[in-house]
Amino acid sequence: MLSGKGWFIWQVSRCEHGSPSAIADKAVAAGLSHVLIKVADRTYSYGLNWHGQDQVAPVAAALHSKGIQVWGWHYVYGQQPVDEAKAAVQRAHQLGLDGYVIDAEGEYSAPGMAAAAHTFMVSLKVGLPAEMPVALSSYRYPSVHRDLPWAAFLEHCDFSMPQVYWQGSHNSAVQLTRSVSELSDPKLVGTPRPVVPTGSAYGAGDWIATPDDLQKFLAAAQQLKLSAANFYSWDAAVVHDNHELWDTVASYDWKNGATDLANDALVRRLFAALNAADLAELGRVYAELAAHVTAERTLFGVGTIVAWYQKLLTTQLAGAVFTITSMTGTGNSRFVKWTAISPQAQVSDGDDTFGIIGGHILYHAAHFTITVAEPAPVNA
Repeated sequence: MLSGKGWFIWQVSRCEHGSPSAIADKAVAAGLSHVLIKVADRTYSYGLNWHGQDQVAPVAAALHSKGIQVWGWHYVYGQQPVDEAKAAVQRAHQLGLDGYVIDAEGEYSAPGMAAAAHTFMVSLKVGLPAEMPVALSSYRYPSVHRDLPWAAFLEHCDFSMPQVYWQGSHNSAVQLTRSVSELSDPKLVGTPRPVVPTGSAYGAGDWIATPDDLQKFLAAAQQLKLSAANFYSWDAAVVHDNHELWDTVASYDWKNGATDLANDALVRRLFAALNAADLAELGRVYAELAAHVTAERTLFGVGTIVAWYQKLLTTQLAGAVFTITSMTGTGNSRFVKWTAISPQAQVSDGDDTFGIIGGHILYHAAHFTITVAEPAPVNA
């Protein structure tokens, strides 16, 4: 099963000066689970230097020694499908790959290429180890590229690995969501496969992906319950001006990312319930033995906490609009600043701390001051 974060490598020599140990160490430090290296192009091996020495093999060995999966990717053209499959099989065995990625793009969008795709895939699967997973790396939106023989490829694949390149835009999460939706539609792709998307980590012209783009892409991948995600390319993300892109992915905690998203959502549920004065929902966000702490007292248990909210929402802050102004924290802790405005009173200094366990608030320390609104003057 492919899970976690990964990077594509185009040219080994452009990554850590081609040093196998440096590449492996950097991958470990970034918390990567997999690295995808170009190993073939058309019918030829890729990744050889001018002396014919294979630069991929020592990198693959170094990554394997650190427990990191090595996948090979291969740009295919379709004019010689059997020979391209032979090249793929040779490199897969030669390098001891953990998985194989087919990069099929414009050449396979020409009319009548479904037969070539079928021939390539059958030859490929016969030659690869039976347990080796295969992924299709191609366009993000099948609806825009209907001529590509999606069904012929995906019938024999284990994953879809769409190139979700939001070049020219900064709406990475929106584009990923659409890509996953389309790749889940049998009418567009034939046989839907689990999606492991590839995001943009490069610049082109006056556009460059931003750290926020990458952060939102990873968060969206986890919201969509995808098992893994990766980026193109390591080569581009380690040049001097692009280090922020590498650092963003390296610092993203994939293991706890889903938990972070769920805990953020839980706090937002609490504030939505406050705005709706929904006491039943307020009870659902707290653990049975939760503690609610203010400067004046500590309450224990959902029942007493909900009773306190009932009094607050029907007297001091009746009809109030609650707004989160900032939320920080990771893991099981959240720190929230908020305001509330009602016809009778307002809060401008809300500053709460939440401890969250198992999808419920277990500890809630609340600090706020209620300021009563001045009565409107009466005209004589």
